[in-house]
Amino acid sequence: MTSTTHRTAAEIGHTERGPRPVPALGARRAAADLSHVDTVLGNGLRVLAVRKANVPMVELRLRVPFGGTDPLHSAVAEVLAETILTGTARRGRIEIDTELALIGGELSASADPERLSFNGNALASGLPTLLDVLADALTSASYVDAEVGREAARIVERLQVSRTQPRVIAREALLNLCYGDHPVTREVPQPDAVRQVTPEAVRALHAAAVLPRGSVLVLVGDIDPDRVIEDVENALRGWESEQVARVLPELPELSGGSALLVPREGAVQSQIRLVAQALPRTDARYPALQLANLAYGGYFSSRLVENIREDKGYTYSAHSGFEFTGHSAVVGVDADTANEVTAAAVLETRYELGRLALVPPDGDEIESVRQYAVGSLVIATSSQAGLAGQLSALAASGLGVEWLAEHPNRLSAVTGDEIAQAALDFFAPARFTGVVVGDAESLAPKLAAIGGFTVGEAGAK
Repeated sequence: MTSTTHRTAAEIGHTERGPRPVPALGARRAAADLSHVDTVLGNGLRVLAVRKANVPMVELRLRVPFGGTDPLHSAVAEVLAETILTGTARRGRIEIDTELALIGGELSASADPERLSFNGNALASGLPTLLDVLADALTSASYVDAEVGREAARIVERLQVSRTQPRVIAREALLNLCYGDHPVTREVPQPDAVRQVTPEAVRALHAAAVLPRGSVLVLVGDIDPDRVIEDVENALRGWESEQVARVLPELPELSGGSALLVPREGAVQSQIRLVAQALPRTDARYPALQLANLAYGGYFSSRLVENIREDKGYTYSAHSGFEFTGHSAVVGVDADTANEVTAAAVLETRYELGRLALVPPDGDEIESVRQYAVGSLVIATSSQAGLAGQLSALAASGLGVEWLAEHPNRLSAVTGDEIAQAALDFFAPARFTGVVVGDAESLAPKLAAIGGFTVGEAGAK
């Protein structure tokens, strides 16, 4: 008879003679030798084509710098991204969707304060069609009045909902605190701004800012990198300009200081967001900082997760990680907690920052984060889509396949002393600023007791 008794994880992990031994980690595989071409076309477009033939597909990522200082820029950019693939001089929306479907493909566009992005894929045999549809949108998107009006109305409805979400409120409050009136703070447009967008404004922005010079196209898949460059050049021959795509103005460097309590009346949960200046990937100290961050809060076995999730149960999810914008980088910490434990969670979060700086990782902890960093990079780049995404992100800093292939070796070479120095230099609590979004009536007295908080006005700008 089969037993119906269920064993716990602890019981499964033990025998009568003690804990079951954990299998040794396998040897790290050498970085794949990715056949690739990295070149700049005559129109100024950088093209990075990589052969990864594990499936007969191709992934496409186009990144167009799309910074703008006009207060309505983010609203117009949002509408442009939603309508650029709804019709061209040669194709209507149905024709675009049909041609992509016939090659097993898809193509989408999105915008943020830094870039206009195109993400697409198709059967490798359908790449010429995918490039032709992309070129058509880049050179002759029509922005028909009715389509612009329809998509703008949908965006307004979506924004009205999203701007009530706690995470969106916290994100905007953090950006406003850190960067004031910098264009990066207009990540989520105001609905009223979108209502003001006209088809003429969208067409004008496209003509002025959807430019090849300074942009990056990444292709990864079952392709011949040398041959595909010629295909791209032929397909995008009509996309040209002497102007350079607009780069977002450099972000001011962050300094630590008082954090802000952003009132959200009646909220039963709080959003904790802390941030400090970090290092870009191009800095020689970045690998050490990456490992220090993993030890702090960058993966599930980190100190922060062990403290405020596993030990104290203050939050379901706590995390720290990097955000790269232009040549700047920050490290951020986030956790959502119930009101009654928010102040305690903030205190423990700061405590772990200080402990990392003063009691840095060593021994097994270093090897654990090192193996995680190398392993997660291998996993993230094992698919065509993952590799394309990684390369597109790296391209913004002028990096490419070589950096990606060599990074595991850099991580392996980092010493304990270098990690300790990175922890001391970048994770000291005094370097961080941030926000807590929640019910001020219940949170203000407790946050005042631990110090370092001011109370802001309700609502974000």
